[in-house]
Amino acid sequence: MNIKILDGKSLALATEESIANQVIELNKKGISPTLATILVGQDPASETYVKMKRNTCARVGMNSIAVEMSDATTTEELLTKINELNDDNDVHGILLQHPVPNQIDERLCFDAIDINKDVDGVTCLGFGNMSMGLPAFGSCTPAGIMRLLEHYEIKIQGMNAVVVGRSPILGKPMAMMLLNENATVTICHSRTKNLPEIVSRADIIVGAVGIPKFIKSEWIKDNAVVIDAGYHPEKCGDIDLEDVVSRSYAYTPVPGGVGPMTINTLIMQTLESCEAQLGLD
Repeated sequence: MNIKILDGKSLALATEESIANQVIELNKKGISPTLATILVGQDPASETYVKMKRNTCARVGMNSIAVEMSDATTTEELLTKINELNDDNDVHGILLQHPVPNQIDERLCFDAIDINKDVDGVTCLGFGNMSMGLPAFGSCTPAGIMRLLEHYEIKIQGMNAVVVGRSPILGKPMAMMLLNENATVTICHSRTKNLPEIVSRADIIVGAVGIPKFIKSEWIKDNAVVIDAGYHPEKCGDIDLEDVVSRSYAYTPVPGGVGPMTINTLIMQTLESCEAQLGLD
């Protein structure tokens, strides 16, 4: 059996090259696509993620603006900063790094981001528009997964898709994106009853529950498409891939599958946002 490896790392690198060429052409017109990142507090993992995003911007020639705010920041102060960036015509995308300190109303702040600059796909309005098939920037990880499936010509229409996980930035938008492509979608989570039985019927299984190796390989049927959106310090994902790779139709490796597509999608959507705001799309 010829198993497809859904190589997100190679696809992301190829896309970066295309994005860099498009940025060069925009620069010739005096246009600099710009992503503003907002980091509130000093969470080490968040600092690393923001640095990775800024480094990717630099690789493709995009501008990035680093907004760093203290642990003591209030909701009102963060909203003021978001509104400043909304009104700045030189900023084309805004990313508020999750999580924020507990005293901040994160959802209120996410939804304050101008939908035209919501390149991370975190607003309720953006989610609603995407779900209804209207123009919107998708949440980056599920949107990156959909790009992987399209690139490797994985059939979605008519397939039974099971998404294990229901977070607002991964599980829920993932389910809606698959539904929009005519999959029959079941959303599960850590409290779902008879989870192994449900997973065993999946033609496409997406692990997005945030628990290492939560989904067991023996639950997954032969010739399934296996998408693991998790990554943990143990260098594994949400799916126990060891015994399923050899009998899958296609799978995402961990690392190198879904992860590279997340930041790549963010950068791509920032470019698209720039072009749309300037009437170039």
